[in-house]
Amino acid sequence: MRKNFGAKAYLYPQPVLIIATYGEDGTPDAMNAAWGGICDDTRVNICLGSNHKTAANLQSRKAFTVSVGTLKQLVACDYVGLVSGNKVSDKFAQAGFHAVKSTFVDAPLIAEMPFTLECSVVSYDTESCQLVGEIVNVSADESILTEGKIDVAKLEPISFDPVNHTYLKVGTVVGTAFSDGLKLKK
Repeated sequence: MRKNFGAKAYLYPQPVLIIATYGEDGTPDAMNAAWGGICDDTRVNICLGSNHKTAANLQSRKAFTVSVGTLKQLVACDYVGLVSGNKVSDKFAQAGFHAVKSTFVDAPLIAEMPFTLECSVVSYDTESCQLVGEIVNVSADESILTEGKIDVAKLEPISFDPVNHTYLKVGTVVGTAFSDGLKLKK
């Protein structure tokens, strides 16, 4: 038997995405956005309300970075989702983040976040809250690499559980994509 919950924003896993931008004055800002993901080969789509400081920064700078929330930075990731850059001017620093200028886009990399998509704004619709970014570069700190590849066990990404309002650690390998299903092929 199944239980119906109605129309809800329930989907697993829901990545914890930390969006970083520069304000008009060059001040770095970061926010936590749980509703987003890859929408094309080199594009990311994020639901981002127009009331966020990040929305104003996007319209001004036309660039942003998307870092994957990690277990090590869980408290800082949650913090930047709890407070508004419109009300707390040093939110980036208060989270313990340090900005590193991207070589590819006019947006900050967060030194403490080891995996980041560097993006230029393709479109941002304030009515639907849909931000689409072109991924210009993917950068990963060497600390999360094994044999030159991103190692999810070292990254320790976290996921948002929208039902229980908790964070979950992602990372256990349970199968091989594009291979395990071949067992059913006749």
